Amino acid sequence: MDFSHNDKTNALLEKLDAFIAEHIEPIENEVYDFHHKENHHGDWKKWKLHPGTEALKQKAREAGLANLFLPDAELGKGLTTLEYAPMAERMGRFLFAPEIFNCNAPDTGNMEVLYHFGNDAQKAKWLTPLLAGEIRSVFGMTEPDVASSDATNMAATIIEDGDDVVINGKKWWSTGLGHPNAAFTIFMGLSNPENDKHSRHSMVIVPLDTPGITITRMLDAYGDYDAPYGHGEMHFDNVRVSKENLVMGLGKGFAIAQGRLGPGRIHHCMRAIGMAEKSLELALKRGHERVAFGKPIIRLGGNLERVAEARMAIEQARLLTLHAAWKIDNLGVKHAMTEISAIKVVVPNMLQSVVDMALQIHGGAGMCSDFPLARFAAGARALRLADGPDEVHKGMVSRIELRKYQ
Repeated sequence: MDFSHNDKTNALLEKLDAFIAEHIEPIENEVYDFHHKENHHGDWKKWKLHPGTEALKQKAREAGLANLFLPDAELGKGLTTLEYAPMAERMGRFLFAPEIFNCNAPDTGNMEVLYHFGNDAQKAKWLTPLLAGEIRSVFGMTEPDVASSDATNMAATIIEDGDDVVINGKKWWSTGLGHPNAAFTIFMGLSNPENDKHSRHSMVIVPLDTPGITITRMLDAYGDYDAPYGHGEMHFDNVRVSKENLVMGLGKGFAIAQGRLGPGRIHHCMRAIGMAEKSLELALKRGHERVAFGKPIIRLGGNLERVAEARMAIEQARLLTLHAAWKIDNLGVKHAMTEISAIKVVVPNMLQSVVDMALQIHGGAGMCSDFPLARFAAGARALRLADGPDEVHKGMVSRIELRKYQ
């Protein structure tokens, strides 16, 4: 297998790097400062996007750098998972960059669901404006009243009633719920309790202005609301939508999720590797600039060994992630389950370690918003839960290993 970049990837990377250098890197601190000052509170209805966001999105679109994740030559760039992986890494260096290129979660996963599994009417109504960057979306899966580490525990319900379905239950940690342009959620709930456990749930498109939906709050993580995106809690009280909003039909939720969560994990992990690369870069700069006890601090206290360990860990994590991407492209998601589960553990833990090292070298400066390290640290720790806890993924890897010897 060959992980080297082909001509198409290299050409797009050159354009992407140039765009980031010209338009994104110079305003990084400005954007973070704006979001912190304007959106530091939990009143999500007042959250604002940085005023330059929409103009930058249009510039990226005009440069042919929108929807790079989508494997469609007309709607995106027709990139494979492996070809897109380094693009995600570049975007990961700046937390707001994925939105500029219309490659941000959970929209990418929702667009993939609609692209692969949606019918023509659903694509026209929801996928088209998502691809155009006109609206944002939410994915409703995790619930506050059950252990979500076992996704089959989902208790929120989707019940047939004539030409409609009626939805009841609670969802939380729904990423993007606070975004000013959030328009709908893809809600996953229990619809067929009599079926086997992986055929009991369905996905349905629910506009966020449907009567019966209450957004109760945005949840802060390490004291930060991640505004203007937000991770919210929403309650559904007899919410009624047409059965035409069901994706594929009743009982298909886990089959859809399997397809949705494969490539999406590559995106998450490569963005995390981008954060790790930037953290190491910042650590090296800071370590050379600051002097203590007569030496640059990079040469004190075992820091050189920590730099070496960080480089080795990043390279190992990247190779494992690219291997997973290659298997998805060439063999399919079902044949890449070990690698997908492995990167969900390896990459966030690697990022957490590298960011912590960079924080230590920065001292007090690393704890405040002068640098992105505190935000990276929160993101790294959250990833170890957001994609499922480490223990679940290790369980998957061990089960697959045990099967080889049964």
